[in-house]
Amino acid sequence: MAKDAKEEGATTASRIFDILRHDLVNGRFTAGEKLGISALREHYQVGLSPLREALNRLAAYGLLIQENQRGFRVPRLARIELDDITEMRRQLEGMALERAIRHGDAEWESLLLAARHRLMRADNDPSQLDQWEQHHTHFHRTLVAPCQSVWLLRFIEQLHDQFDRYRRMAPPIPSVRSTLDAQHGELVELALARDAGGARALLDRHIELSYEVALGSCADAVGRTG
Repeated sequence: MAKDAKEEGATTASRIFDILRHDLVNGRFTAGEKLGISALREHYQVGLSPLREALNRLAAYGLLIQENQRGFRVPRLARIELDDITEMRRQLEGMALERAIRHGDAEWESLLLAARHRLMRADNDPSQLDQWEQHHTHFHRTLVAPCQSVWLLRFIEQLHDQFDRYRRMAPPIPSVRSTLDAQHGELVELALARDAGGARALLDRHIELSYEVALGSCADAVGRTG
């Protein structure tokens, strides 16, 4: 019975981790906001132990700041951090894309086409923003999936969450969004053509353009300095 209770607690902690992670990335909480344990317990209907475990994991993941004896706080948004995240995305995601194109097989090609198709369908319904975000995340994960490095994929996923926290809290720029959407299709064409150099160059531009949108979330935004 004790083992079952322990396993149930671990499952609950994992579920709350996923829900809180989604809410943090999507801007449910204000940057810099202190999270009250009691309020979180009531909102998510969860016990103290699994909640604290989930919060500790989110702090280790970088989506929360753990303050000594003072609980947890949502990280603030700063241009210097966004610049760092963006540069790491360019380097690691670009490396993963080149490796994925080198190792990807016919099944990957089919999965990539399917991911792009779902993303295109979501593009046509602006009212379903959350669904578009899910398909967008899935598309980028599928694009680099065959890179043959579990650690590289883990780092990229963490960087995506950090980057998306900025992007989703920034004012939308419709003209940029249409260009980004078109680039998704171009990335697929280059990947299927096994043009690793062209695909990486386009991915660099894609990330840089997304950065221009995400920059709108930073109060100290003054643009790139180099």
